[in-house]
Amino acid sequence: MKNIFFNIFFTIIIFSFNSCDILRWSQFEVVSWSPGEGYFPEPERIVVSLEFSRDPDRDSVERRFSLTADSGPVKGRFSWDGKKVTFSPLTPFEKNTDYNLKLSADAQDTKGLSMDLPFEKKFTTRTGTERPVLVMCYPEMYAEVNDTKTEVHLEFSTPVMINTLYDNVSFNPSMTGIWRTEKNDRLAVFTPAEPWIINRRYEIRFSTSLTDNKGMSIGNSFTSVFTVVPDNEIPELLYAGRITKDGVIITLEPNTGIYVSALEPLIESQDWEKNDRLLLVFSEPVDSLSVKNCLSVEDASPLAMETSNGYKTDFIFYFETAPIYESRFTFKLKAGVKDIAGNESKNEYTYRIFTNGKSSRPPELAGIRIPMAPGNLTNSELKFFEIDSLFESFPIRNGPENYPSGEKVNTWIELYFTTAEGASIDKFSLMELFRIETSNNVLSFSPASVKTDGFSTPDPHPGWENFERLEIMGTLTNLTNMGIVNFLISSGLKDTLGNKNEKTFMIAVIK
Repeated sequence: MKNIFFNIFFTIIIFSFNSCDILRWSQFEVVSWSPGEGYFPEPERIVVSLEFSRDPDRDSVERRFSLTADSGPVKGRFSWDGKKVTFSPLTPFEKNTDYNLKLSADAQDTKGLSMDLPFEKKFTTRTGTERPVLVMCYPEMYAEVNDTKTEVHLEFSTPVMINTLYDNVSFNPSMTGIWRTEKNDRLAVFTPAEPWIINRRYEIRFSTSLTDNKGMSIGNSFTSVFTVVPDNEIPELLYAGRITKDGVIITLEPNTGIYVSALEPLIESQDWEKNDRLLLVFSEPVDSLSVKNCLSVEDASPLAMETSNGYKTDFIFYFETAPIYESRFTFKLKAGVKDIAGNESKNEYTYRIFTNGKSSRPPELAGIRIPMAPGNLTNSELKFFEIDSLFESFPIRNGPENYPSGEKVNTWIELYFTTAEGASIDKFSLMELFRIETSNNVLSFSPASVKTDGFSTPDPHPGWENFERLEIMGTLTNLTNMGIVNFLISSGLKDTLGNKNEKTFMIAVIK
């Protein structure tokens, strides 16, 4: 009996051991799946399926199965074909989305055997996998701002869309406003609809659902805190400058306060050009209207503001009419310039300006030279008169090589000018304005053309080599009467830089 009992017990033990081994030799696991890991450019063609090594308990598998899109669950239906299950989402798969497929290890086969390990795979319809990162926030954490119209700046590593900002960024206490993007949609700027409240602490928050323009979520929530504090800072003028035509800014020397003593002369800034503009730079944004009201100019035409209205730090002004060359004028900025908080500047500034820029000098006649013997090829007997010559003798003679009485003689008149640096006389302006007037019908001259080179006399008048020389060709008729000859250039002579002289130039000689 002992042997029979022992044999029966041993057989049961061997059978149990073999049964367990059979189960171990055939594990319950996923042997294949679709769509596979990686990037899929056509979401509509994706098929999600799992195939098992043993007959699965369908209810167990469906309950342990999950599919998420980015951070949200995907709902769908299951269909079975033997050991293979296919999951069909209720809404189509989308582009620019990361998907995560999971089946927990608690899923079982029909014999109650569970999986040894969970099954988890990922696939994506996103071309890139880089999540957006916040690289800058303004105001900074725990910052104190005193501008109640401060804009909030959030800069990201990748472009973001406007809609995600409205949906996922909030303020506490609540603040309404408008979002816009800059820097190729990487910088998000929030403009509040109304001023921030003084002495109020604000929180900027955005959730993990904030996405870039490819649908990639930021992954981490974010909170920043700033406080709005009263602005007690008085605005100050940092400096004034003149802006040249090339955009160069040259600082002007200020005179602070009111000068009442001849022992304290005003500092004078020189080299102002006719087209220079005035620049005022303040320590903080100030009201453009208050700047206009506090700024005045003496001994020059009115100033016009080029800068648009509003609160700015930099303001540019220009003259409605260019200042006269070698004139002096004064800018004055009195106290009372206001910032956003209503604080007013306290200091007064005076700037004395001398308009003597090298490029603004109008053209001036310096002298003339005319041959007394135009028919003599070797010695034309050149006679020179400076601008300040007054009633010098004009020794025009009635001779065959000179100016025979009553005959038209081809001759020329050289004119010497001072001009602005880099400028030349406008030939058309000279031809229009030059003439010779006489008393008692002394002579007549008919101009024909103007030369700027190839002169009748190669060498200029000695000592006048640095002046600009032009030559007027024409015919002169000498008459027998005696009297005064006036060489005239009427007001309005121009150069090639647009400078114009309003003076009339005259050299008077006596025949």
